[in-house]
Amino acid sequence: MLFDRVMVRISPEDGERRSSGGIVIPATATMAKRLAWGEVFGVGTSVRHVKVGDRVMFNPEDQLEIEVQGTTYLVMRERDLHAVATELTEHGTGLYL
Repeated sequence: MLFDRVMVRISPEDGERRSSGGIVIPATATMAKRLAWGEVFGVGTSVRHVKVGDRVMFNPEDQLEIEVQGTTYLVMRERDLHAVATELTEHGTGLYL
């Protein structure tokens, strides 16, 4: 990746969902704009706050989609991320908004 670009794969659990009442909501159901979680698979040289392996929250509708060796990824700028969740923290909760 170049500059401030981040390559993300959408988490599989962002497909079908269940409501609190147990009703299955398919991934194709239209709802209000929904942010998605994904895992970072590549970062550019100018990316400062995200590293490979982090989980990030973003709007999947505004991103560019690419396919690499049969796997679909999204490419976006670092500034388009809304949150970063990392397991390796020195202090705090691991979720940065």
